[in-house]
Amino acid sequence: MKNVVTMKNIHKRYDSQQIETHALQGVSLEISQGEFVAITGPSGCGKSTLLSIMGLMDSASEGDYQIAQIPTKNLKVDQRTQIRNEHIGYVFQSFNLIDSLTVFENVALPLEHRNIKAKEIKQRVEEVLAQVDMAHRQSYRPNQLSGGQQQRIAIARALVGKPDLILVDEPTGNLDSKNGDQVMALLENLNKNGSTIVMVTHDSRYSRCANRQIQLLDGKIVTEQVMPQVVQGVA
Repeated sequence: MKNVVTMKNIHKRYDSQQIETHALQGVSLEISQGEFVAITGPSGCGKSTLLSIMGLMDSASEGDYQIAQIPTKNLKVDQRTQIRNEHIGYVFQSFNLIDSLTVFENVALPLEHRNIKAKEIKQRVEEVLAQVDMAHRQSYRPNQLSGGQQQRIAIARALVGKPDLILVDEPTGNLDSKNGDQVMALLENLNKNGSTIVMVTHDSRYSRCANRQIQLLDGKIVTEQVMPQVVQGVA
């Protein structure tokens, strides 16, 4: 199985007013195609920083990162944007949908930058909206939808470009438990159908849905655990 993510000795430092914060301290990890990995740990441990570097929203101060076998060191901004658009889907806690656009237009956005024909865009958008059970809402605006529905749209937008990697940042953070459970069931199903998912979560109930848990503390990986259901499945 090929690696989708390869990180070696990743450090991230932030400098402000003569104070240096070491957000990540020598993180190394590999994530294979088809895995569902949960990154856990207390607030301020480096989870979101790690996800931002994986998603090419930020760059490491030191170390090497490859996404889908593509080295990312010393890339220009437009190169990082292109790789992110073609290889990575991102789901944010706050949904990050554009209220002035319809559901269909929000989901189509990642494809608009790829010179894809309108007919194919329509087909791909309708396909992923059906996957998240939101095809009947494609002409709605985000502010006409519940939080759970908006998060489903955000997942559809992450899926539409057929990315190698889906990054999910606290997907249930703004949802009640019922909607949170539904979103997690959707992510589990996507993973069963082949999507590689890395999820940051503080909720231990949901981190157990992953195949593997990685716990961070003070910018370092302190534990890494393959979940029991995977071991049973192999056996």
